[in-house]
Amino acid sequence: MTISAARPDLTPDRHVTTHIYIARAIRDFGDGFIALLLPVYLTALGLGPFEVGVVATLALLGSAFMTLGIGFVGARFDQRTLLIAASALMIATGFAFAASSSYAIIVCVAFAGTVNPSSGNVSIFVPLEHAVLARSVASSERTRMFARYGLMGALAAAAGSLAAASPELLSSIGVSQLTALKLMFVFYALLGIAGALMYARLPPEPPLPQAKTGVLGPSRRVVYKLAALFSVDAFAGGFVVQSLMALWLFDKFGMSVAAAGLFFFWAGLLAAFSYPLAAWLSRRIGLVNTMVFTHVPSSVCLILAAIAPNMYVALALLLVRSALSQMDVPTRSSYVMAVVTPAERTAAASFTSVPRSLASAISPVLAGALFAAGYQAWPFIICGVLKILYDGALLWTFRHVRPPEEQ
Repeated sequence: MTISAARPDLTPDRHVTTHIYIARAIRDFGDGFIALLLPVYLTALGLGPFEVGVVATLALLGSAFMTLGIGFVGARFDQRTLLIAASALMIATGFAFAASSSYAIIVCVAFAGTVNPSSGNVSIFVPLEHAVLARSVASSERTRMFARYGLMGALAAAAGSLAAASPELLSSIGVSQLTALKLMFVFYALLGIAGALMYARLPPEPPLPQAKTGVLGPSRRVVYKLAALFSVDAFAGGFVVQSLMALWLFDKFGMSVAAAGLFFFWAGLLAAFSYPLAAWLSRRIGLVNTMVFTHVPSSVCLILAAIAPNMYVALALLLVRSALSQMDVPTRSSYVMAVVTPAERTAAASFTSVPRSLASAISPVLAGALFAAGYQAWPFIICGVLKILYDGALLWTFRHVRPPEEQ
C-alpha cells in the first residue's frame, strides 16, 4: 500500500520551523532538569518510591486527557493561540510546584499541569507543533525536518540534565535544599514565558476548511492501528521514565544528583545526534524499518543493564541504548503525518499520542511498586521485552504501508 503525497511542492517556511525549534528547545531544557529533580524534590518532602510513581503516573495521565482535547479542537482554532495557552499552563505549573509542599496539591498540579517525568516529547504541545511543522515542509523534507526538531529538543534536554546540579551549587552557598529545588520550579515557569514569546511570533493560521469536526476521516483505520501499537511501546517505556531511572541510579548505585545529571547529559547527546542519523537511515531502508531495526538492540541493552554486574557496565549499556532508542521518534512522527490528509494531522497526532500517554501513565506506578518491593531490575526487563514484541508487531502490520517519499 502506498500513500499519495499532500502538497509535494510546498516551500519550507523557515520562519515557522525556526520558532517551533527554539520553543521546543526551551521546553525540553526545562523538562531535562525537572525529570531529574522531581524525585529528589518529592523525596525531600518525605515521600517514597511509590508516591513518586503515583506523581509520574498522574502527570502522564493528565497529559493524555489534555492531548485528547487538543485533538478535537486543534484543527478548528488558530494553533498559535493554543500553543500560547499551553505555555501559560506551563508557567502556572512551575509556580504551583514552587509554592506548595502538600502532596495532595502536588498530585493535582501534576495531573492538570505540564510537568514531564519522562523528559521526552510527551505533552500537550506535541500534536500542535507536529501539525504546524508538517504543513511547513514538502513530503521529501518532512523526516529531516522532524529529525532537526528532535535534535534541538534532545540537545536542550541534555543541557537541562546538567542544570539539575544547580540545587547542589545553591546549597554550597547556604541555600537550603528544599528552597533550591523550589527555585528550579520557578525557573521552569520562566522558561514557559520564553516559550510563549516564541509561539507569539508564529503567523496566524486559519482553521482548515475541511476540518469541521476536528476528528479523523479517511485515515481512521490506519491511525487506530498505529495508536494501538504505539500504546504498547509507551506502556513499556513508562517503566523506565527518566525520573524513575534516576531514582534507580540513586538507590542502586548511590549516585549523586550531579553525577546522574552528567550521565543523562551524555545520554541526551547520544540520543540527539541519533535523530539526523535516523533521517539518513530512513531514506535508505524506509521509515518503518528504521523504527524497528534500531529499537530492538536498544531494548536488549536495557535488559542487560538491569542485570549488569556493576555500575560501569550498566551505564555503558544504557548509553548504547540512548544512542539507539530515540531513532524511532522523528521517523514515527514523520510516518504519522505521512499517512493522513492535511486536515487530519492535528487529530492524528493527538490520537496517536493519547493512547501513548494513557498507556505510559499506568506503568510508572507499577514500577514504583516494584522498586518499593525490592524488585529493581524488573521494570527494565519488562520494558525491554514489551518493546521487542511491539517492534515485531509494527513491522508485520505496516511493512507494506509506504509514505509518498518511499514510492
